[in-house]
Amino acid sequence: MSDALNELGAHIELKRPDCVLGWDVTFGELNIDVTPANITAFIEFLKTDANCRFSTLVDLTAVDYPERAKRFDVVYHLLSMFRNQRVRLRIKVREDEMMPSITDVHPSANWFEREVFDMFGIIFSDHPDLRRLLTDYGFRGHPLRKDFPTTGYTEVRYDEVQKRVVYEPVQLTQDYRQFDFMSPWEGANYILPGDEKETKA
Repeated sequence: MSDALNELGAHIELKRPDCVLGWDVTFGELNIDVTPANITAFIEFLKTDANCRFSTLVDLTAVDYPERAKRFDVVYHLLSMFRNQRVRLRIKVREDEMMPSITDVHPSANWFEREVFDMFGIIFSDHPDLRRLLTDYGFRGHPLRKDFPTTGYTEVRYDEVQKRVVYEPVQLTQDYRQFDFMSPWEGANYILPGDEKETKA
């Protein structure tokens, strides 16, 4: 299997040297690093080339590396049912950089790109309807960025007095969990109620 993937990687690099920055086969999977500018044409090539025929977009997501200048990896997973092979494309992009939309090649990328925009804040140019998908209207921030606080910024709850949903800034009522020091599971060295029976016996 790895020989076939090595041949496929060499073929793709030979045919599209303008797009491929590098490739490797790791854990039985072909990974290709791609330039962001030509991603739409490159995915079109992978879909139509007779040796590739990656006709199915399985997933499109991102990974956040806040310490890098090119902060995000946009990752595409493609499947060739004709060849029974998979390929992973990785594209490094800056926080202020836009990615071309691939919805013209794979219409199923529509919601994937909306999710990546919502969760990471990566903008896809020429997307037909780029708006938030999972978070609410007026949501601030992008929850899958590593600098997003785990508590979020806003709390949403139903107010019984106002009889409606209200949005409030998050207010943590305690810094740490309140420990029950009477619990035997804490491994305490103090006398618990009922322990006096053991000493009398």
